[in-house]
Amino acid sequence: MNTQNKVFDRCAVKKHRNRIAHNFSKFDFLFVESASRLYERIDDITRPFKTGLDLGCHGGELGKLHSKRHPNIQWVRSDLSINFAKLAAYFTNSPTLAMDEEVIAFKDEAFDIIISNLSLHWVNDLPGTLSQLRRVLKPDGVFLATLLGEETLTELRQSFVDAEIEIENGLSPRFSPFIEIKSAGNLLVRAGFSLPVADIEKVTISYPNALTLMNDLRGMGESNAHTLRKRTFSRRSTLIRAADIYRKKFGNADGRINATFDIICITGWAPHENQQKPLRPGSGTINFETALNSKQT
Repeated sequence: MNTQNKVFDRCAVKKHRNRIAHNFSKFDFLFVESASRLYERIDDITRPFKTGLDLGCHGGELGKLHSKRHPNIQWVRSDLSINFAKLAAYFTNSPTLAMDEEVIAFKDEAFDIIISNLSLHWVNDLPGTLSQLRRVLKPDGVFLATLLGEETLTELRQSFVDAEIEIENGLSPRFSPFIEIKSAGNLLVRAGFSLPVADIEKVTISYPNALTLMNDLRGMGESNAHTLRKRTFSRRSTLIRAADIYRKKFGNADGRINATFDIICITGWAPHENQQKPLRPGSGTINFETALNSKQT
């Protein structure tokens, strides 16, 4: 990929994950909750799966859960961070490797199911990654993933905009551009998946103050990795002012604040001849006007 088109510094993402992996269990609550919701969706699928890929596995949150309907899937797990890969291997006893989600190093049609939990929002070329995942899925295999959506941390974003303009007389890229739900569904189609579905859930987490929220984001490995970010430490005065604005604009009556996370879940299937297909335009056997008149009688 042309470096001019890169939004995220993948080396920084890797560095952030390697740095916090040993302490991740203290900050993994959002990942655990999202993993639980993903597994509920897996258990809603009736067809059997033999082989699976857990892409961007972090500390193995998905691997620590046990599927009721699919307990015997042979999982392979991977993460950009070698420290996370080691952690996941320890907790899940599955083959695990350090692998960049932008370069899927598996042969064609290797897996029946691929899952990814809150990792793909750091990928530069998401259409390219989805196309690669489609390639390594067997026909009628399924891909399920959660990623952070466009309204994630909207309160913190707005607070930093106001604080930076006031304190530093300008703005810097502090936050990732998150995907819109409509775009997520369209990307599945573009990558060649059939039966695409995208839906969204809002998760609200209460914090005593914005500084505690920022500390949690660092502990999650979700620190700023924008390619155009400032390479110096943030001014303390800007951080304190952003926290003050957050409390005044978005604070609760008890003095606490809420942080919004949009969790988008996308599902797509590798095409197969036995899958349900939409009717061709003009192939209907009932005239539309006739159908309307029948409902009015």
